[in-house]
Amino acid sequence: MKRYIIMAAAAMLTFRAAAQTLSLDECRQRALEHNKSLSLARTQHQQRLYDSKSYWANFFPQISLMAIDSYSWAKGDFTLQGGKLPIYKYVEAEGQYVPSVTVGADGSYRLNEYADFPTQKIEWKSKNIFMGGISLLEPLYAGGKMTAAYRMSQIGADVAVSNVRLTESEVKVATEEAYYLVVQAKEMGKVARSYHATLTEVKKTVEAAFRHGMSTRNDIMKVQVKLNEADLSVQKADNATRLAILNLCHLIGLPLDTPLDVIMPDMDTDRLISDCDAYVSALGERRLMSVESRPEYEMVSQKAELARQQVKLAKSYLMPTVALNASYMYMNGGELAGEKLMDKGSAYVGLVVNMPLDFFGATTNKVRSAKAAYQMAQLEQQDICEKMTLEQNQSWNAYDEAKTELKLCDSAYKQSEENVRLSMQQYEVGFETLSDHLEAQALMQQCAANLVKARCQLLLQRSKLAKALGRM
Repeated sequence: MKRYIIMAAAAMLTFRAAAQTLSLDECRQRALEHNKSLSLARTQHQQRLYDSKSYWANFFPQISLMAIDSYSWAKGDFTLQGGKLPIYKYVEAEGQYVPSVTVGADGSYRLNEYADFPTQKIEWKSKNIFMGGISLLEPLYAGGKMTAAYRMSQIGADVAVSNVRLTESEVKVATEEAYYLVVQAKEMGKVARSYHATLTEVKKTVEAAFRHGMSTRNDIMKVQVKLNEADLSVQKADNATRLAILNLCHLIGLPLDTPLDVIMPDMDTDRLISDCDAYVSALGERRLMSVESRPEYEMVSQKAELARQQVKLAKSYLMPTVALNASYMYMNGGELAGEKLMDKGSAYVGLVVNMPLDFFGATTNKVRSAKAAYQMAQLEQQDICEKMTLEQNQSWNAYDEAKTELKLCDSAYKQSEENVRLSMQQYEVGFETLSDHLEAQALMQQCAANLVKARCQLLLQRSKLAKALGRM
C-alpha cells in the first residue's frame, strides 16, 4: 500500500512540475488574445470598416473601360443609280452659282449643260471591327442616398467596436469565473482532505478504545460511514478541479489536455474584504452610477441612430438624382468600296436626371415603415437603459450580500472550530457521545466549505459589479 502511495505522490509531483501555473492577469490576457468569440467580434469590426470604405468610394467618379473586338464574314453591296448632273456657273449679278437650265411655262425645266453620272455598284465588308472607350459617371445629387448609406456604414463600424468592448468584458468575467472555480475546487479539495484526515485520526482513537473495551463495534461503523462519505467528497473535489481546469483551458485558448495550475489568491477574510472594497470604491460612488459608460448603452444608442438614418435613406428614393456622364469612344474597322470605313474617336458629355414618381405609394410606405422602426428603436433604447440601471442596482445588492455572507460564514467557521475543540475535550473525558462529536466535525467541514464558496463568490460578484458599471 505504501508503494502505491509513493507512486501516486511522485506522479502528482511530476504533474505539478510540468503544469503551467498562471495568475488571474495571465489568464485574462490569454483569453483576450485567443478567445474565439472575441476573435469573431474583432473580425466583424474589420468587416464593418471595409464596408464603410466601400460606401465612401461612392462619392467619387465611377470610371469604366470597354473594349470589343470582333470579326465578321458578312458582306454585301448596293447600287447608286446614274443620271445627268447639272453644271453650275457663277453669275456675278446674283453672286452665286446657278444651274444651266431652261424653265418652261408649265414649271418644267431642261438642262442646257450637264454631265453624265454613271451607275455605281458599291461593295461593303465587315471584316475586323474594334470598339473601345472609357466612361465616367459622377453623381452630383442623389437625394441623400450616398450620405445616409455612408453614415449607416460608419454607425455599423461603431456598433462593431462596442460589440468588441462588450465581448471583452464578457470574456474577462467568464475567465475570472472559471479561474475562481478552479480556486474554489482546489480549496474544497483541501477541506475534504482535512476532514478525511481528521476522521482517520478519530477512527484510530475509536479502534484503540475498542481494543481496551471502552468502545463498541457500532462506534467503529459510525466513524467508517463518515470516512466513506469523506472519501467520496475528496473524489468529487478532485473531479471538480479537473473539470474547472478544462473549462479554464477552453476559455484561454489552450488545448484541453494542457497541464495547468493557478496561483492561489490570498483568501484571508479580512484582507479579502478590504481589497474588494478598495477595488469597488475605485469604480465610483453608487449614487453617481450611470449606464452611459457601458458598451450595451453605446450599442442601443447606435442602433437607434442607425434607424434614424434608415428614415433618411427611405426618403431619398423620393428625391431626384443628378449625375454627370462623360465618355470617349474609338471605332476602327469595316470596309466600304475597298476603303476602311471607321477610324476615329468621339467624345460625349451629358447630364443625367432621374425623377422617381411614386404613383402607388411603394416608396411612401417604406418611409412610414422606417419611421415606425425608428420609434421602436427608441423604445427599445429606453427599455434596455432601464434594465441596465436595474442590473446595476442588483449587482450592488449582490456584492453587499456576498460580503455579508462571507462575514457570517467566517464567523460560523470560527464558532464551529471552537465547537469541535470543546467537543473533543468532552468526548475524551466521556462527557459527549461519538455521534455528537462526529456531528460537530461534519458541521465544521460544512462551515469550511461554505466559507470557501463565500470567498470565491465575493470575488466573482466584484467582477460582475465592474461589468455592470461599464468599468471591466
